[in-house]
Amino acid sequence: MRVKLKEEVMKMRMGKPLIFILKAIGVIAIAIVLFLVIVFIVNIVCNKSEQEKIETYGQSVTVDGKNMNVLIQGECEETIVLLPGYGTAAPALDFKLLIDELSPFYKVVAIEPFGYGLSDETDKERSTENIVSEMHEALQQLNIDHFTLMGHSIAGIYGLDYVNKYPNEVSAFVGIDTSISTQGGMDVKFPLKTFAFLEKSGLLRLIKKVGTDPYAELVFDDQAKEQMKMISNKNSYNATTLNEMEHISSNFKKAQNLTFPKDLPLLLYVQANNTDRENWVSLHEEQAKESMLGKVITLDGSHYLHHSKFKEIAENFREFMKELK
Repeated sequence: MRVKLKEEVMKMRMGKPLIFILKAIGVIAIAIVLFLVIVFIVNIVCNKSEQEKIETYGQSVTVDGKNMNVLIQGECEETIVLLPGYGTAAPALDFKLLIDELSPFYKVVAIEPFGYGLSDETDKERSTENIVSEMHEALQQLNIDHFTLMGHSIAGIYGLDYVNKYPNEVSAFVGIDTSISTQGGMDVKFPLKTFAFLEKSGLLRLIKKVGTDPYAELVFDDQAKEQMKMISNKNSYNATTLNEMEHISSNFKKAQNLTFPKDLPLLLYVQANNTDRENWVSLHEEQAKESMLGKVITLDGSHYLHHSKFKEIAENFREFMKELK
Protein backbone atom coordinates (compact mmCIF):
# COMPACT_ATOMS: atom_id res chain seq x y z
CA MET A 1 0.00 0.00 0.00
CA ARG A 2 2.77 2.40 0.97
CA VAL A 3 4.71 1.54 -2.19
CA LYS A 4 1.72 2.37 -4.39
CA LEU A 5 1.20 5.64 -2.50
CA LYS A 6 4.82 6.59 -3.06
CA GLU A 7 4.49 5.82 -6.75
CA GLU A 8 1.43 8.06 -7.04
CA VAL A 9 3.24 10.88 -5.25
CA MET A 10 6.24 10.52 -7.57
CA LYS A 11 3.96 10.65 -10.63
CA MET A 12 2.30 13.80 -9.35
CA ARG A 13 5.68 15.43 -8.70
CA MET A 14 6.94 14.47 -12.16
CA GLY A 15 3.70 15.62 -13.76
CA LYS A 16 3.88 19.18 -12.43
CA PRO A 17 6.94 20.25 -14.51
CA LEU A 18 5.39 18.65 -17.60
CA ILE A 19 2.12 20.50 -17.07
CA PHE A 20 4.05 23.75 -16.55
CA ILE A 21 6.02 23.22 -19.77
CA LEU A 22 2.86 22.44 -21.75
CA LYS A 23 1.15 25.53 -20.37
CA ALA A 24 4.19 27.67 -21.25
CA ILE A 25 4.21 26.29 -24.78
CA GLY A 26 0.50 27.03 -25.07
CA VAL A 27 0.98 30.62 -23.89
CA ILE A 28 3.85 31.15 -26.34
CA ALA A 29 1.82 29.66 -29.20
CA ILE A 30 -1.13 31.93 -28.43
CA ALA A 31 1.20 34.95 -28.22
CA ILE A 32 2.72 34.10 -31.63
CA VAL A 33 -0.73 33.70 -33.20
CA LEU A 34 -1.90 37.03 -31.73
CA PHE A 35 1.28 38.71 -32.95
CA LEU A 36 0.79 37.39 -36.48
CA VAL A 37 -2.87 38.42 -36.48
CA ILE A 38 -1.94 41.96 -35.39
CA VAL A 39 0.81 42.20 -38.03
CA PHE A 40 -1.61 40.93 -40.69
CA ILE A 41 -4.32 43.44 -39.77
CA VAL A 42 -1.87 46.35 -39.52
CA ASN A 43 -0.53 45.49 -42.98
CA ILE A 44 -4.02 45.50 -44.51
CA VAL A 45 -4.87 48.84 -42.90
CA CYS A 46 -1.54 50.40 -43.95
CA ASN A 47 -1.87 49.10 -47.53
CA LYS A 48 -5.29 50.67 -47.85
CA SER A 49 -4.12 53.95 -46.36
CA GLU A 50 -0.98 54.10 -48.54
CA GLN A 51 -2.90 53.26 -51.69
CA GLU A 52 -4.77 56.54 -51.27
CA LYS A 53 -1.52 58.47 -50.77
CA ILE A 54 0.33 57.15 -53.81
CA GLU A 55 0.54 59.91 -56.42
CA THR A 56 0.12 59.06 -60.08
CA TYR A 57 2.83 59.89 -62.61
CA GLY A 58 3.50 59.15 -66.25
CA GLN A 59 0.85 57.79 -68.58
CA SER A 60 -0.87 54.48 -69.12
CA VAL A 61 -0.72 52.46 -72.35
CA THR A 62 -2.76 49.35 -73.10
CA VAL A 63 -0.66 46.22 -73.50
CA ASP A 64 -2.21 42.77 -73.79
CA GLY A 65 -5.46 44.23 -72.44
CA LYS A 66 -3.82 45.63 -69.29
CA ASN A 67 -2.43 49.01 -68.22
CA MET A 68 1.32 49.55 -68.37
CA ASN A 69 2.68 52.77 -66.89
CA VAL A 70 5.28 54.77 -68.82
CA LEU A 71 6.96 58.05 -67.88
CA ILE A 72 8.13 60.31 -70.71
CA GLN A 73 10.30 63.35 -69.99
CA GLY A 74 12.04 65.61 -72.49
CA GLU A 75 11.07 66.72 -75.99
CA CYS A 76 14.24 66.18 -78.00
CA GLU A 77 14.39 64.15 -81.19
CA GLU A 78 16.73 61.39 -79.94
CA THR A 79 15.09 58.91 -77.57
CA ILE A 80 16.36 56.81 -74.68
CA VAL A 81 14.25 53.93 -73.34
CA LEU A 82 14.98 52.94 -69.74
CA LEU A 83 14.43 49.42 -68.40
CA PRO A 84 14.61 48.61 -64.65
CA GLY A 85 16.40 45.89 -62.76
CA TYR A 86 14.53 43.06 -61.08
CA GLY A 87 12.44 44.10 -58.08
CA THR A 88 12.78 47.86 -58.57
CA ALA A 89 9.47 48.85 -57.01
CA ALA A 90 8.90 52.15 -58.84
CA PRO A 91 11.23 52.29 -61.89
CA ALA A 92 10.23 55.77 -63.13
CA LEU A 93 10.93 57.26 -59.69
CA ASP A 94 14.04 55.15 -59.15
CA PHE A 95 15.53 56.50 -62.42
CA LYS A 96 14.39 60.09 -61.72
CA LEU A 97 17.85 61.51 -60.92
CA LEU A 98 19.26 60.08 -64.15
CA ILE A 99 16.17 61.13 -66.14
CA ASP A 100 16.62 64.73 -64.98
CA GLU A 101 20.21 64.68 -66.25
CA LEU A 102 19.32 63.18 -69.63
CA SER A 103 16.00 64.86 -70.46
CA PRO A 104 17.45 68.28 -71.44
CA PHE A 105 19.19 66.50 -74.35
CA TYR A 106 16.96 63.48 -75.08
CA LYS A 107 13.40 62.27 -74.85
CA VAL A 108 13.58 59.75 -72.02
CA VAL A 109 11.02 56.96 -71.76
CA ALA A 110 10.95 54.93 -68.53
CA ILE A 111 8.93 51.72 -68.85
CA GLU A 112 7.38 50.13 -65.77
CA PRO A 113 6.82 46.45 -66.68
CA PHE A 114 3.80 44.57 -65.35
CA GLY A 115 4.06 44.13 -61.59
CA TYR A 116 6.23 47.26 -61.22
CA GLY A 117 5.46 50.88 -60.34
CA LEU A 118 1.91 51.84 -61.25
CA SER A 119 1.48 49.14 -63.89
CA ASP A 120 -1.04 46.30 -63.56
CA GLU A 121 -0.04 42.79 -62.60
CA THR A 122 -0.40 39.93 -65.06
CA ASP A 123 -0.95 36.17 -64.99
CA LYS A 124 1.20 35.70 -68.07
CA GLU A 125 4.44 33.78 -67.50
CA ARG A 126 7.42 36.08 -66.90
CA SER A 127 9.62 34.57 -69.57
CA THR A 128 12.04 36.86 -71.38
CA GLU A 129 9.98 36.36 -74.53
CA ASN A 130 6.79 37.67 -72.91
CA ILE A 131 8.47 40.54 -71.07
CA VAL A 132 10.26 41.76 -74.20
CA SER A 133 7.12 41.39 -76.31
CA GLU A 134 5.15 43.51 -73.83
CA MET A 135 7.78 46.25 -73.74
CA HIS A 136 7.83 46.29 -77.53
CA GLU A 137 4.05 46.58 -77.68
CA ALA A 138 4.14 49.51 -75.23
CA LEU A 139 6.67 51.35 -77.40
CA GLN A 140 4.62 50.62 -80.51
CA GLN A 141 1.58 52.15 -78.81
CA LEU A 142 3.68 55.28 -78.22
CA ASN A 143 4.98 55.29 -81.83
CA ILE A 144 8.56 54.92 -80.61
CA ASP A 145 10.54 52.79 -83.05
CA HIS A 146 14.09 54.19 -82.96
CA PHE A 147 15.97 54.66 -79.69
CA THR A 148 18.91 53.89 -77.43
CA LEU A 149 18.03 51.09 -75.02
CA MET A 150 19.42 51.74 -71.53
CA GLY A 151 18.85 49.28 -68.70
CA HIS A 152 19.88 48.30 -65.20
CA SER A 153 20.77 44.86 -63.81
CA ILE A 154 18.56 42.09 -65.28
CA ALA A 155 17.69 44.44 -68.16
CA GLY A 156 21.00 43.17 -69.53
CA ILE A 157 19.25 39.85 -70.18
CA TYR A 158 16.01 41.32 -71.50
CA GLY A 159 17.85 43.99 -73.48
CA LEU A 160 20.05 41.39 -75.16
CA ASP A 161 16.94 39.59 -76.36
CA TYR A 162 15.31 42.86 -77.45
CA VAL A 163 18.18 44.02 -79.66
CA ASN A 164 18.28 40.64 -81.39
CA LYS A 165 14.53 40.54 -82.00
CA TYR A 166 14.14 44.16 -83.06
CA PRO A 167 17.57 45.17 -84.43
CA ASN A 168 16.19 47.96 -86.62
CA GLU A 169 14.74 49.79 -83.63
CA VAL A 170 17.73 49.96 -81.28
CA SER A 171 20.57 52.34 -82.20
CA ALA A 172 22.74 51.55 -79.14
CA PHE A 173 22.62 49.61 -75.88
CA VAL A 174 23.75 51.08 -72.55
CA GLY A 175 24.04 48.87 -69.48
CA ILE A 176 24.03 50.12 -65.89
CA ASP A 177 25.76 47.29 -64.01
CA THR A 178 23.80 44.88 -66.15
CA SER A 179 23.52 41.13 -65.70
CA ILE A 180 25.47 38.79 -67.96
CA SER A 181 24.07 35.40 -68.92
CA THR A 182 27.25 33.54 -67.94
CA GLN A 183 27.62 35.04 -64.47
CA GLY A 184 27.61 32.47 -61.69
CA GLY A 185 24.93 31.71 -59.14
CA MET A 186 21.88 32.21 -61.35
CA ASP A 187 20.76 28.56 -61.20
CA VAL A 188 19.63 28.95 -57.59
CA LYS A 189 16.09 27.98 -56.58
CA PHE A 190 14.47 30.82 -54.69
CA PRO A 191 12.14 30.19 -51.68
CA LEU A 192 9.10 31.59 -53.47
CA LYS A 193 6.56 30.30 -50.94
CA THR A 194 8.47 31.93 -48.10
CA PHE A 195 8.58 35.26 -49.91
CA ALA A 196 4.86 35.01 -50.67
CA PHE A 197 4.12 34.29 -46.99
CA LEU A 198 6.21 37.25 -45.85
CA GLU A 199 4.28 39.55 -48.17
CA LYS A 200 0.77 38.25 -47.43
CA SER A 201 1.30 38.00 -43.66
CA GLY A 202 2.59 41.56 -43.36
CA LEU A 203 5.92 40.41 -41.94
CA LEU A 204 7.70 41.91 -44.94
CA ARG A 205 6.43 45.36 -43.99
CA LEU A 206 7.63 44.80 -40.42
CA ILE A 207 11.06 43.68 -41.61
CA LYS A 208 11.37 46.83 -43.75
CA LYS A 209 10.24 48.97 -40.83
CA VAL A 210 12.86 47.70 -38.38
CA GLY A 211 15.57 47.31 -41.04
CA THR A 212 17.91 49.83 -42.61
CA ASP A 213 16.28 52.52 -44.74
CA PRO A 214 17.60 51.91 -48.30
CA TYR A 215 16.84 55.50 -49.32
CA ALA A 216 18.30 57.28 -46.25
CA GLU A 217 21.65 58.20 -47.80
CA LEU A 218 20.35 58.93 -51.31
CA VAL A 219 19.81 62.43 -52.71
CA PHE A 220 16.15 61.94 -53.64
CA ASP A 221 13.87 64.50 -52.02
CA ASP A 222 11.76 63.36 -49.05
CA GLN A 223 8.56 63.18 -51.09
CA ALA A 224 10.13 60.87 -53.68
CA LYS A 225 11.54 58.66 -50.92
CA GLU A 226 8.15 58.37 -49.25
CA GLN A 227 6.44 57.53 -52.56
CA MET A 228 9.01 54.84 -53.38
CA LYS A 229 8.58 53.27 -49.94
CA MET A 230 4.80 53.10 -50.32
CA ILE A 231 4.98 51.69 -53.84
CA SER A 232 7.55 49.19 -52.60
CA ASN A 233 5.09 48.05 -49.91
CA LYS A 234 2.48 47.65 -52.64
CA ASN A 235 4.64 45.74 -55.13
CA SER A 236 7.24 43.75 -53.19
CA TYR A 237 6.86 40.02 -53.82
CA ASN A 238 3.59 40.38 -55.67
CA ALA A 239 2.50 37.38 -57.77
CA THR A 240 3.90 38.87 -60.99
CA THR A 241 7.42 39.58 -59.72
CA LEU A 242 7.53 36.24 -57.88
CA ASN A 243 6.72 34.55 -61.18
CA GLU A 244 9.55 36.52 -62.76
CA MET A 245 11.86 35.32 -59.99
CA GLU A 246 10.81 31.75 -60.74
CA HIS A 247 11.89 32.27 -64.37
CA ILE A 248 15.25 33.90 -63.62
CA SER A 249 17.28 30.72 -64.04
CA SER A 250 15.63 29.69 -67.32
CA ASN A 251 15.80 33.25 -68.68
CA PHE A 252 19.55 33.40 -68.00
CA LYS A 253 20.09 30.01 -69.67
CA LYS A 254 18.24 31.07 -72.82
CA ALA A 255 20.31 34.26 -73.01
CA GLN A 256 23.54 32.22 -73.18
CA ASN A 257 22.78 31.54 -76.83
CA LEU A 258 22.72 35.26 -77.67
CA THR A 259 25.35 37.94 -78.26
CA PHE A 260 25.11 41.63 -79.03
CA PRO A 261 25.20 42.45 -82.75
CA LYS A 262 28.69 43.37 -83.97
CA ASP A 263 27.58 46.72 -85.38
CA LEU A 264 25.55 47.80 -82.33
CA PRO A 265 27.28 50.45 -80.17
CA LEU A 266 27.63 49.04 -76.66
CA LEU A 267 28.39 51.13 -73.54
CA LEU A 268 28.60 49.28 -70.22
CA TYR A 269 28.82 51.05 -66.86
CA VAL A 270 30.14 48.56 -64.31
CA GLN A 271 30.43 48.62 -60.54
CA ALA A 272 34.18 48.76 -59.93
CA ASN A 273 34.10 47.44 -56.38
CA ASN A 274 31.84 44.39 -56.67
CA THR A 275 32.98 42.16 -53.79
CA ASP A 276 30.59 39.30 -54.60
CA ARG A 277 32.11 38.56 -58.02
CA GLU A 278 35.83 39.08 -58.52
CA ASN A 279 35.54 38.78 -62.30
CA TRP A 280 32.62 41.21 -62.60
CA VAL A 281 34.52 43.82 -64.60
CA SER A 282 36.26 41.28 -66.83
CA LEU A 283 32.91 39.65 -67.67
CA HIS A 284 31.69 42.98 -69.00
CA GLU A 285 34.94 43.62 -70.83
CA GLU A 286 34.46 40.30 -72.64
CA GLN A 287 30.89 41.24 -73.48
CA ALA A 288 31.98 44.64 -74.81
CA LYS A 289 34.21 42.81 -77.31
CA GLU A 290 31.06 41.41 -78.95
CA SER A 291 30.61 44.85 -80.48
CA MET A 292 33.04 46.67 -82.77
CA LEU A 293 31.94 49.78 -80.84
CA GLY A 294 32.00 48.38 -77.31
CA LYS A 295 33.21 50.31 -74.27
CA VAL A 296 33.35 49.65 -70.51
CA ILE A 297 33.38 52.41 -67.88
CA THR A 298 33.90 51.41 -64.23
CA LEU A 299 32.33 53.50 -61.48
CA ASP A 300 32.61 53.31 -57.70
CA GLY A 301 29.24 52.84 -56.07
CA SER A 302 26.51 50.33 -55.29
CA HIS A 303 24.81 48.05 -57.81
CA TYR A 304 22.35 50.89 -58.33
CA LEU A 305 24.97 53.13 -59.93
CA HIS A 306 22.32 55.53 -61.21
CA HIS A 307 21.47 56.50 -57.62
CA SER A 308 24.85 58.12 -56.99
CA LYS A 309 26.61 58.36 -60.38
CA PHE A 310 23.73 59.75 -62.46
CA LYS A 311 25.76 62.81 -63.56
CA GLU A 312 28.73 60.69 -64.66
CA ILE A 313 26.45 58.25 -66.51
CA ALA A 314 24.72 61.06 -68.40
CA GLU A 315 27.93 62.92 -69.23
CA ASN A 316 29.81 59.84 -70.43
CA PHE A 317 26.84 58.71 -72.48
CA ARG A 318 26.67 62.05 -74.28
CA GLU A 319 30.40 61.87 -75.02
CA PHE A 320 30.03 58.30 -76.26
CA MET A 321 27.26 59.30 -78.65
CA LYS A 322 29.29 62.27 -79.90
CA GLU A 323 32.23 59.96 -80.66
CA LEU A 324 29.91 57.69 -82.66
CA LYS A 325 28.73 60.60 -84.79
